[in-house]
Amino acid sequence: MWFNTLQNKLKELTKDALNWKINPESWSILECIEHLNLYGDFYLPGIEERMTNGRDLAPSDEFNSGLLGNYFANSLLPKEKLNKMKTFKDKDPAGSDLELSTLDRFIRQQLKTLELLEKAKKVNLTRIKTSISITKLLKLRLGDTFRVLIYHNQRHLVQAEKVVKAYQDCTNLHYQSIS
Repeated sequence: MWFNTLQNKLKELTKDALNWKINPESWSILECIEHLNLYGDFYLPGIEERMTNGRDLAPSDEFNSGLLGNYFANSLLPKEKLNKMKTFKDKDPAGSDLELSTLDRFIRQQLKTLELLEKAKKVNLTRIKTSISITKLLKLRLGDTFRVLIYHNQRHLVQAEKVVKAYQDCTNLHYQSIS
């Protein structure tokens, strides 16, 4: 699986390498991963709880994205030149002293995401709604919440990959792409 490859490639790097930054304002590899962990801590329990409580809603053959959910999801997709977004303070890992266990936590969350995606086959992705991290007042369709979570992960894994490549260029280390 791709995350096993990711984990193995990143675990080849030292803690210092994983905490290295391109510049003082940027995030290190582990800060990118911890940012994803912080969002996973919010979204995964909420998704699981809503799917458990939404069992009586029969699955649909088709998912219809909501206007807001589609906008949020598409805004997070990785692009050639990423548009900068301000992160919320409680999801900003900048300046954290992070350990290799950050990677293990991320892998556990990815396995949980796969488990929830499998369970999602038995629920209605359009009718079940979940809270979003910005405000509990807005709800997204479950299918859109999955898209937001997955696209957000992709976005920051691209960011982490760029840090790895910059580190490699700075130190002349050989590194094979995790993509």
